[in-house]
Amino acid sequence: MTTVGVTGGIGSGKSAFVARLAEHDGVRVVLADDLAKQLMVEDAEVRSALSARFGPETYRPDGALSRSYLAGRVFADPRELAALNAIVHPAVRRALALEVDRARADGIDVLVYEAALLFETGGDAVLDTVVVIDAPEDVRLARAAARDGVLEDDIRARMRHQIDPADARERADVVVDNGGDLDALRAAADALMRALAA
Repeated sequence: MTTVGVTGGIGSGKSAFVARLAEHDGVRVVLADDLAKQLMVEDAEVRSALSARFGPETYRPDGALSRSYLAGRVFADPRELAALNAIVHPAVRRALALEVDRARADGIDVLVYEAALLFETGGDAVLDTVVVIDAPEDVRLARAAARDGVLEDDIRARMRHQIDPADARERADVVVDNGGDLDALRAAADALMRALAA
C-alpha cells in the first residue's frame, strides 16, 4: 500500500484534487479535518484537555463542541492556537496511524490523507509521498472568497497560519500547479495515479 499526503494553502484546490483521486479504484481518502472534528467530540482525553485549557464553554450543554466559542478563543491569539494544536494534532497523528493500519488490513492500494497543515503537524514524516497543490495567491483568494463567502482579510488571516507556499513546494515530492481550470487539475490527479501504479 502507498500512502499519499495532499496539502496546499486555502483555495489551492487540494479538496478537488483529492476528490478526483477518490474516483480511482483501490483508493481510500482520510481527511485531517474530519479526524480532528471527530476526536474533539468523541475522544475523552481530547475533550478533557480542551475543557481544562479553554474552559467549560468549549462544549455546549448537549455535549457538542462549541466551534464558534473555540474559534473566537484561538484565531485571534497565536498562543491560544498553539495550545489548541498541541492538544489536537498529536491525537490526529495517532488516528492517522490507525487509519493506515486499517487501510492496509482492508487491502487498500492507496491511502490519501488530505491535510491543510500537513507539514506543520509532522504528518509528512509518516507518509510515502507528499503532494502540494499550489496556485497564485490572487487565484487562491478569489476561490476561497467565492466558496466560503468571507472577506479577503479573513482569508489572509487564515493564510498566515499555514506554511509559506514556497517552503511547501520545496518539501514536496510532487507539486501540482493549479492556476488553471478543473479539467487540468483532474488530469494532474490522474497522472499521479498512473505514476503510483507504475
